[in-house]
Amino acid sequence: MSMKFTTREVNGVTILDLSGKITLGEGGLTLREEVRNIVAKGSKKILLNLGDVNYIDSSGLGELVSAFTAVKNAGGELKLLNLTKKVRDLLVITKLVTVFDVKDDEASAVASFA
Repeated sequence: MSMKFTTREVNGVTILDLSGKITLGEGGLTLREEVRNIVAKGSKKILLNLGDVNYIDSSGLGELVSAFTAVKNAGGELKLLNLTKKVRDLLVITKLVTVFDVKDDEASAVASFA
C-alpha cells in the first residue's frame, strides 16, 4: 500500500493526514511534491499527522528531512504529530527526534505554532 494523504487547515495551520508507507518511490515523491505545493501557496505552518503511517524506510526518512528543510528555507515551520511507536523508535535511533518538533495531540500541536 502506498502513501495516501488528505490536506486540511485548522487555525492557519495546514495539516497533512498521512496514511500507509513512506518509502522509496511513489510515497516519498508524493510527500515532497505536496509539501512544496503547500509552501508555494504561501502556507508557512505545516503539521504532518503520521498517526496512520505504519512504515518509513531510509528514503522515507530522507523525504521527511527534505520536506523539513524546504519549509524551513521558505521561512516556515514543519512539525510531526501522532507518531506510532515504530516511527518514534525510528526517529530516536536515527537521532532525527532532535531535529523535528514532535507533538502528541493535535490541539497543542496547532497551538504551538508561533
